[in-house]
Amino acid sequence: MLGKLLKYDFKSILKTIVVFYILASFFAILTRVFFSIENSLVMNIIGQICQGAMISMMFSIIINTLMRSWVGFKQNLYGDESYLTHTLPVTKTALYISKVLSALVTLCLGVIVIVADLFIAYYSEEKIELIKNFILPIAENLEFSISFLIFLFILVVFVQISNIMQCGFTGIILGHRMNNAKIGFSVLYGFIVYMASQTLILAITFLVAVFNESFMNLFVTAEMVSLDVLKTALYMALISYAFILVIVYFINVKLFEKGVNVD
Repeated sequence: MLGKLLKYDFKSILKTIVVFYILASFFAILTRVFFSIENSLVMNIIGQICQGAMISMMFSIIINTLMRSWVGFKQNLYGDESYLTHTLPVTKTALYISKVLSALVTLCLGVIVIVADLFIAYYSEEKIELIKNFILPIAENLEFSISFLIFLFILVVFVQISNIMQCGFTGIILGHRMNNAKIGFSVLYGFIVYMASQTLILAITFLVAVFNESFMNLFVTAEMVSLDVLKTALYMALISYAFILVIVYFINVKLFEKGVNVD
């Protein structure tokens, strides 16, 4: 039954987001085509316009994935659709898992589309070599490969966005326990939970800094930190966000299992 829920939730999100995938890819292709035409001011201007549209669509992919996930969560579990949803022979935990996994899969797909479109728009051997020459010294100092360093940065951004998504779910769950102004309270609680998660990240960072003198420079100086500190910061950010995602997941499941007040 969980598989059917996932299929339904994934399609529900994707049918709205797929238009942004198409538009982003369309403008990525146009960007490459117009920028490939040399010695033409008009073509360059059109290329710049297409590039701006492509970047706008990329941001829209992330924003609309989050918004559609939250809207679907609210409609399916607290709106008119909830009367049918809560009659299904599944646990509330399964309902929540389906919402989280479908949102994460769609978010992951969006990141893949963005990376692919950037490749389409800008790929050339010269640019790849330029990127390698820029990243290679950093990667070597961190004892990473170039591909792993890029993957690590993307993964850190992914877990940050995933945290925003799940904080939104928390806000909706808490907001719909109120009698009035449920949408307003949902936004308020979501923001509070997100700020609490960021405060926890900062607290963890400071705790590590207490035992690491070089890491303390993040708090006591504006000077450029060493690459070793950057390496530690990347790993710590990844671990901290993963920890928060797990903790908030269990909190949301417990809150959701306590009962649902449908609109």
